[in-house]
Amino acid sequence: MTGGIRMKITDIMKERMTFSFEVFPPKEHQPMEPLLETLDHLYGFKPDFISCTYGAGGTNAGRNMEICKAIKDSGQTIPVTHYTCIGNKKEKIKEDLQGYLDAGVNHILALRGDFPKGWKETRGDFDHANELVEFIKTNFPEFCVSIAGNPEKHIQARTLDEDITHLRVKQDAGGDYIVTQLCYDMENYKRWVDKIRKAGVTLPIVVGVMPVLAKDPTIRMTVTNGCSIPKELAEIIGKYGEDPEDFKKAGKEYTVKLIYEYINTGINGLHIYTLNKWEDVTDILIDAGIRNTKEIALGPAV
Repeated sequence: MTGGIRMKITDIMKERMTFSFEVFPPKEHQPMEPLLETLDHLYGFKPDFISCTYGAGGTNAGRNMEICKAIKDSGQTIPVTHYTCIGNKKEKIKEDLQGYLDAGVNHILALRGDFPKGWKETRGDFDHANELVEFIKTNFPEFCVSIAGNPEKHIQARTLDEDITHLRVKQDAGGDYIVTQLCYDMENYKRWVDKIRKAGVTLPIVVGVMPVLAKDPTIRMTVTNGCSIPKELAEIIGKYGEDPEDFKKAGKEYTVKLIYEYINTGINGLHIYTLNKWEDVTDILIDAGIRNTKEIALGPAV
């Protein structure tokens, strides 16, 4: 294990831009091996951390822990767990957080979480992510806590200013750095950065990039999150939408261009939402040239 793996992500950011991935655990009755194979390939890119999602209401929480522990035990990188307010009471949260620490996981992305179908509240002890952040920092100061930022505002926020206020509150509750949600519109991102800095949000920004790989999921994710589809992406959808292979090729090229544009704004970290598709992510990153990946094409790291 290298010394860097024992560092906090925020320590790495003081030296350089971080590079990372997000994966999601398989469903309860699905095998774990395909994701473990995916992780082996992703390790070859030498990511600074890999985050693992956590379903609303604790769905797949056990598998989330299993994946985070596997990442930790690999000695390859830092595991970051997601954690939500949905359905979670204080005692359960304490038990879970201690479990992560016992497994060597001390990085967490604190989220309110999306309401399960039919829910109109969290049904837990906390209604907002800032409360969860403050609880973690008060009771488990060992954790490095990241918070979510929405460059085009959270779909449930009434205005961008309201959403930025919530971001400032999460920062002041103890958030250590920001991870952005889906945003393909570079101009909207730049305006958001300007506005949050003016609002006193000073935390480092790790930008999440969602690869463009297929028409329907791309449209669904942008619409579901209330995000814009820029003209260039709309043209790709219009021109190649009925040809999956051509769409994927153009989408990968678009993703590479987006990565370059984000890096050139001075971001503190680049975070790839892999969708557990290591082959497509490999194509994008090799094309982008942002990692020395000669060994990647030959197979997973050993």
